[in-house]
Amino acid sequence: MVQRYQKRISGPLMDRIDIHLEVQRVPYQKLEAAGTGETSQVIRGRVAAARHLQAERFAPLNRAQRAPDVLVNGDMGPTEVQRFCELDETGKNLMRAAVQQMNLSARAYHRLLKLARTIADLAGEERIQPPHLAEALQYRPQEIVWEPRIASNTRQR
Repeated sequence: MVQRYQKRISGPLMDRIDIHLEVQRVPYQKLEAAGTGETSQVIRGRVAAARHLQAERFAPLNRAQRAPDVLVNGDMGPTEVQRFCELDETGKNLMRAAVQQMNLSARAYHRLLKLARTIADLAGEERIQPPHLAEALQYRPQEIVWEPRIASNTRQR
């Protein structure tokens, strides 16, 4: 069923979706086990800190009316991306390879940089590092279309 819907979504539309995740089923034993992950309160604090950082980053642009609509990383246009998403040489090489291997459009490239900037903000980092880019890249849609599962008691004809 998922495959049928995937075929109906065009490439340009998929480019506008920043994060694509395939969620695996979780076995009951793991659901029942005591969680060791972060609490919602800790995550909420990290998100609030990242939002505050973004508000400070874009406040001068808003005051100067250069980019009055830029409040968060996702609002950045190409000019702001170029200014606030600088990469070191390793990051540039990683993105160059990704653009070539994944055949990324300019829109997808800028969206990846904005997502990497957000990941860096959530990590409390001033600059985008290669691990932030790698994480952003893993959220791109996979080229492989999900294969439908065949029940073990069903025969193929």
